Amino acid sequence: QVQLVESGGGLVQAGDSLRLSCAASERTFTASGMGWFRQVPGKEREFVAAIRRSSGSAIYAPSVKGRFTISRDSAKNTVLLQMNSLKPEDTAVYYCAATRSVSWFSAPTRTSVYDYWGQGTQVTVSS
Repeated sequence: QVQLVESGGGLVQAGDSLRLSCAASERTFTASGMGWFRQVPGKEREFVAAIRRSSGSAIYAPSVKGRFTISRDSAKNTVLLQMNSLKPEDTAVYYCAATRSVSWFSAPTRTSVYDYWGQGTQVTVSS
């Protein structure tokens, strides 16, 4: 079973930057799309960003658009999330997700279209 491994979380101050990375455990794993979600205790998992493997087309949640950038390295089967101008409300556990579905981009913000999930990495932004 392919595993997704996130890294790069931590504690920063408001206005700082962090870069999250997600790698698949098997180099032969080919996902059609990868995304990032986040979750705080007591709330549902929230979509952050997603990217198409083939074209690099990306979509962002309105709350992070202009501050976060998702990118992929198809050769390495990794996806990055560059987070700039962080705010305290960005504090959450961030999860990497991947899918092999050919139609996933019709609903990229839904958790149900993703088949693989990482364990999560904590991001804490202090004010």
